[in-house]
Amino acid sequence: MNSSQLVPGTKLGAALNDLFGIFFEDINHAADGGLYAEMVQNRSFEFAPIDNDAYQPTTAWQLSDPASLKVNDKDPLNTKNRHYLEVNAQQDVELTNLGFNQGMYLEAGKKYHFSFFVKTLNGQQDVNVHLTDKAGDDVAVPTVIPVESHQWLKYNVTFVGDRTTTEGRLTLKFEQGTHLLIDMISLFPDDTFNHRQNYVRKDLGEALKALHPKFLRFPGGCLVHDGQLDPDDRGAMYRWKNSIGAVEQRPARRNNWGYNQTLGLGYFEYFELSEDIGAKPLPVLPGGYDPHHDREAPIDQLGEWIDDALDLIEFANGTTDTKWGKIRANLGHPKPFHLEYLAIGNEEVGQAFFDRYPYFHKAIKAKYPDIKLINTAGPFAAGKEFDRGWQSARENHSDLVDEHYYMDPEWFLSNQHRYDSYDPKGPKAFLGEYASKANQWYNAVVEASYMIGLERNADKVGLACYAPLFCNVDYENWGTDLIYFDQKEVSPTVNYFVQQLFMKYQGTDNVSYQLKDLPKAQVVDDQPIVGKFFVQGDKARAKFENIVLDDGQQKQKFASQTVDHEEKVELGSTDATNYTITFDVTKTDQDSKGTHFCFGQQESDKWFVWILGGWANTDSMVRVHHGKADSDWTQTTWSMAKGRTYHCKLVVDDRHVQTFIDGQLINDVVITPTVIEPMYTNMTYDRNTNQYYFRAVNVTGESKEITVDSDRFANGSVYQLSGQPDAENHLGANNQIERRNVPFSGHQLILPPYSVSVLVSAKQFGTR
Repeated sequence: MNSSQLVPGTKLGAALNDLFGIFFEDINHAADGGLYAEMVQNRSFEFAPIDNDAYQPTTAWQLSDPASLKVNDKDPLNTKNRHYLEVNAQQDVELTNLGFNQGMYLEAGKKYHFSFFVKTLNGQQDVNVHLTDKAGDDVAVPTVIPVESHQWLKYNVTFVGDRTTTEGRLTLKFEQGTHLLIDMISLFPDDTFNHRQNYVRKDLGEALKALHPKFLRFPGGCLVHDGQLDPDDRGAMYRWKNSIGAVEQRPARRNNWGYNQTLGLGYFEYFELSEDIGAKPLPVLPGGYDPHHDREAPIDQLGEWIDDALDLIEFANGTTDTKWGKIRANLGHPKPFHLEYLAIGNEEVGQAFFDRYPYFHKAIKAKYPDIKLINTAGPFAAGKEFDRGWQSARENHSDLVDEHYYMDPEWFLSNQHRYDSYDPKGPKAFLGEYASKANQWYNAVVEASYMIGLERNADKVGLACYAPLFCNVDYENWGTDLIYFDQKEVSPTVNYFVQQLFMKYQGTDNVSYQLKDLPKAQVVDDQPIVGKFFVQGDKARAKFENIVLDDGQQKQKFASQTVDHEEKVELGSTDATNYTITFDVTKTDQDSKGTHFCFGQQESDKWFVWILGGWANTDSMVRVHHGKADSDWTQTTWSMAKGRTYHCKLVVDDRHVQTFIDGQLINDVVITPTVIEPMYTNMTYDRNTNQYYFRAVNVTGESKEITVDSDRFANGSVYQLSGQPDAENHLGANNQIERRNVPFSGHQLILPPYSVSVLVSAKQFGTR
């Protein structure tokens, strides 16, 4: 085994500041049914088809006699949540909540706080409350709550579990003749994270704190801007003022991921959570534009949206003699939350957002010049929308630009030097959402190699966070997440431990070093884009005509084809390294998507795709399809109209791809080769602990050795993660990789195959 030589320096480079953090969005039931500790699902009977076609006001409830138990809205607890349950018992009846997953996790010896709002319509009446297992047997001593008030009144009871079950139920029993109204039926564990009320599940909160994140981005994500403009609309964009104050006054909202969002976990709780896990808060606000449905607030009516942003800053940072600072204090937090970052918009595409962003930027900077404002570059890694976002950021002097991309590991390996060419004097990049589309160990190691590049470019990259953060295993909207869980257990992915290692040992500054005698990099994929080409449907039906291949030597014409949905029709093949394919395409139905022209297939599971009318028929993209993972290399906003014929041209020169529609250049991208470096390394220094951290990532199947030419790491430690490329944690099997923490002695650092290592010095060194 050849050994590379590490020669540490002492000269400090770029500060890392708040580089690595986390991003929370209520996707995959991450909040309701997850981080938010409420155990009752649909506690206020507000579920509705607007949330999910299968929803109704009694979703997640079992009613023994629907004739005696009916949802009504004539005499509500408040106007924000109008639904309640009217009990008019024609016989003895029961109302049972199923919780989330297979039921509630109720544990012997643990306390659970029950509450509800009730008003009687028939004198004093008793409500029998039970915690049971699936069979209906009690797992805690039941209680009787006498209800006397003819006005809405909150009642509270504490249970102590006698037995443990993962299929728990909450049951309310009413005797014949009972006539009352009930709402906001709630059950919370006593042992929440940091013992706060209306707060966070303990084990999930602890999993976040253990990451040591520098910031917490919240509450989304697409759910921030997907919705109506009216803040009082059930399907409104996320408006932060709806999420604070008395929990029963917070309106339910449509979550764009196909379920109901209670807002029980609101902005105040997000700020508290940031504080509790030692992270800086980074809220995201809508910019008066919904790119999903082309809804936009008129520019002359942006005042309320801008006021929301200004008021949020005052809510977070204002003294108690300000309006919103006083509100914060009244909620239980007199001290400010020290907000430093604020994002306007999330993955916005379209000129409408960039016409509106300057108004936010000007107003916020005028009143709060120290707030770091974050613009957006859309949901793609490159292309015209991406460029427009960066142009807006430069023109408005945004502090950061939010980039999002989910790619396969090969893309990350091909783009290791993505940020090397960014301008250190311009806005910094904020990698607000990224992942390599799988939770196997190889993906995590590749992500680690990419994080090395983010560190190395800390003068150009300000912030970065993996996404999504949470997934309830029984409610998956998105297939690659950092932490999986059910009602009982938490399963950090192998990717989680990489993120944890980088956050915990981030350091404050890059520091100089030399790495000598490195082996050569391995080029895995640098071949020209040649091979088979074919057409493939993408839901819509499309007709391809006048298909011609010109390889510079001859022209070949192919028969017309019609494809529908994922139907695939092969056309031909070429070995030419420079070729042009022209065709006419017509969408013949009104489906929400377009179609695909595929090319460069040499392997059975890998080819290149020109997507015409992708996503919701909004994009022209160039994609690399590889097995179960896709990487969208570039994007331009473009839609495919029914019945119109488009004249299309695809030009391929080695690995340079250009697309044209009706003579106009649409996409222009070079698919850079996949290169695997012998190792990926960086060194940082921590001013707080006077320690050095040397990180080394090995993405190959061979061990590597580094000779440390210094005594600086004597009496230090090595923190190391390694495993098989396909290792994957899951519930019940959370230790599928090896996690080592051993003293470092001597001068030889061994990097096992597929490993991530941090060499940590003792606390005795300084810098200059």
